[in-house]
Amino acid sequence: MQATLPARLYGSPDAWARERSDVFGRAWLFLGHEAEAAAPGDWIAADIAGHRLFAVRGKDGALRAFHNVCRHRAGPLVEGPRGHCEGELTCAYHGWRYALDGRLRAATGFGAAEGFDPRDFGLLPVRLEIWRGLAFACLDSDGPPLEQLVAPLEALLSERGLSIAAPALRRSHDLACDWKVYAENYLEGYHIGAVHPVLSDELGSAEYRVRVEGQLVVQEAVGVNDGPQAGVWGWLWPNLGINVYRDGAMIERMTPVGPGRTRLDYLFLNDGGEGALGEALDASDRLTAEDARICEAVQANLSAGAYDHGVLSPRHEMAVGWFQSRIAEIHA
Repeated sequence: MQATLPARLYGSPDAWARERSDVFGRAWLFLGHEAEAAAPGDWIAADIAGHRLFAVRGKDGALRAFHNVCRHRAGPLVEGPRGHCEGELTCAYHGWRYALDGRLRAATGFGAAEGFDPRDFGLLPVRLEIWRGLAFACLDSDGPPLEQLVAPLEALLSERGLSIAAPALRRSHDLACDWKVYAENYLEGYHIGAVHPVLSDELGSAEYRVRVEGQLVVQEAVGVNDGPQAGVWGWLWPNLGINVYRDGAMIERMTPVGPGRTRLDYLFLNDGGEGALGEALDASDRLTAEDARICEAVQANLSAGAYDHGVLSPRHEMAVGWFQSRIAEIHA
């Protein structure tokens, strides 16, 4: 029987630093839907485990990703989750201006400096790939392609004739728990009966299945044909839920913002827009509140000092075991 990770890894500054580098510094990180940056000058941005990234649509129609840092004295180029700039990116600190393809256009007020070549001070680029309209960035130039990561989910969606709809609404929720606490909660249905009474009633006697395929965890409630939670839950390493429901879909990024702190960034997708989300939006709010309460209580107990480690159910917590094994390798 597999033991859980030790409590010290949840909320520890040392664990946070290691995971920031060895998990999020090497993984494909979700930025947003490319339709949110449809026109030249449109951009989408994210701060994931302290990695401040953005993608901007160029005049040539290409979407390119960069670190959100000016090459002068580290000022930000964009602020917020999405926006638009007219023709160029301007640093909010000293006004250095960059073309939409990342080239330094003007070191504003810098003057002639010996040995200064603007070609050496373009924005720092980041790998960017698109899958079904979803934009991902990766800091690891030698890592495997995104296509390899999403292959099992692509096969599942293709088999069932499912598509990713247009973006309709963004929402965020702050949680006082380590990102791993929330991720592990997402990766099992063991807690549904105790934590989610309405969802439990909707699932009824349905068989809840969980399986791991490569970098993907698939969860299905087999036998559910009605209710807003009928559908497929796919989770991509290291922190992305792709939830496909009867009346739309929702992308759920479990964004670590510091030791013991997490932000849930939701992107709801529905071809009918925000007004068509209906009861799926209400269900999401209810489930998030229920999960937040239990995850914050778990974090408080992990931090209290009495609990060190427990055990995992081989029947219900197989995906949690897979996740924890990967985290344990990073901290070995």
